[in-house]
Amino acid sequence: MGFGGLALADMLGRSAAAEQGGADGVLGGFHHPPKAKRVIYLFQSGGPSQLDLYDHKPLLKQRDGEQLPDSVRGGQRLTGMSGNQSSIPLAASPYAFSQYGDSGAWLSELLPHTAKVADRLCFIRTMYTESINHGPGVTFMQSGSQIPGRPSIGAWLDYGLGNEHDDLPSFVVLITKNKGGQPLMSHLWGAGFLPTKHQAVRFRSGSDPVLYVNNPPGVSAANRRQLLDGLRELHEHQFAGTPDAEITARIANYEMAFRMQASVPEVTDFSNEPQSVLDMYGPNAKDPGTFAANCLLARRLAERGVRFIQLYHQDWDHHGGLKGGITREAKETDQPAAALVQDLAQRGMLDDTLVVWGGEFGRTNYCQGLYKPGQDFGRDHHPRCFTIWMAGGGIKPGTTYGETCEYGYNIVKDGVHVHDFHATMLHLLGIDHERLTYKFQGRRYRLTDVHGKIVKGILA
Repeated sequence: MGFGGLALADMLGRSAAAEQGGADGVLGGFHHPPKAKRVIYLFQSGGPSQLDLYDHKPLLKQRDGEQLPDSVRGGQRLTGMSGNQSSIPLAASPYAFSQYGDSGAWLSELLPHTAKVADRLCFIRTMYTESINHGPGVTFMQSGSQIPGRPSIGAWLDYGLGNEHDDLPSFVVLITKNKGGQPLMSHLWGAGFLPTKHQAVRFRSGSDPVLYVNNPPGVSAANRRQLLDGLRELHEHQFAGTPDAEITARIANYEMAFRMQASVPEVTDFSNEPQSVLDMYGPNAKDPGTFAANCLLARRLAERGVRFIQLYHQDWDHHGGLKGGITREAKETDQPAAALVQDLAQRGMLDDTLVVWGGEFGRTNYCQGLYKPGQDFGRDHHPRCFTIWMAGGGIKPGTTYGETCEYGYNIVKDGVHVHDFHATMLHLLGIDHERLTYKFQGRRYRLTDVHGKIVKGILA
């Protein structure tokens, strides 16, 4: 009935709090019963071409090489990379499309593994954004603002719902190693104006998945604990005189780092994974830092209560050499992404795990630069319509939502704005997007700014 009783009471209290939304979230509970407990977001940085992966447009094959009609373009601004072209010729996809599953989803031949799980997915063909360049586009998808400085999605969730695991952070970022393309900045997973304890912890490949967690040579765990105890006393003394939330955030970060000395090696050790599971994710599953290994690690983190797991895979920006580029990226991502969905499903976790795949915008139906039908080419950025898919966590499976025009250039039915996407994600997690706010510089901010509506047509 001594220290053991206190520890048990604390664990039971945290367990009960987690059922209500987390041990230390500002909301103190959910706004409504959640369908999803966690999110795994497979972000494809660079703008994957929806016309070569998901959005089948036979008309482009018929009019390959013809000029994009002015009536279709509608005066839309173009980027500086193709805006000065004297010719903007339509470019058909060089890839064959087929329908798959009972749902009849159209998918490119580049995605044979995704095709096998098509009936578990919901394809949203009508995402749109205001961003036409990568920096603002990626920032918008990750924080609801084109300008850096706002909290990222995972930071908002940690702030609102708290952390249900003592030894792992609630927000983790994984980045595919050795990739080129547009750079990824830390503000994409930062806390913005929220306390810094809500920002993500990045896991890297190699012997030290989290920087500075392991003890340096000559420093024992006991020495580290003694150091942290002394540092905590100094911080508490500082807080008593200057009650700044960043001081308590610093204490929390040091303590989490100490606990991760045991939890991180365990979660990143794949030695207990059956060979059948490794084979499902593909030949790179045991190579730390690859997209395949990160997908498997995401499942292991989800099993241990991590609430928001963000994967970044770069190099989808194919202004030229599209055939080689998109074939390479699809080969790297198709099997692991499909395996993640299948793995979660067979473990009974897909029902309460929301999986998202998508980039910051799409690609144009016309060629960037000179075009000769049958030869390799590239596509420019296209914010007016692009495709993402979602699965699990309250999403209606086997669904294709929204409709684009026969040229694949404009939305004709059921557009989904970035703010709508965020509002729907929060709704599935039990949060009213209009009620999760933070007052900063005299204004109450939220992830969806002053916009956003729930996309009811994709809900199960």
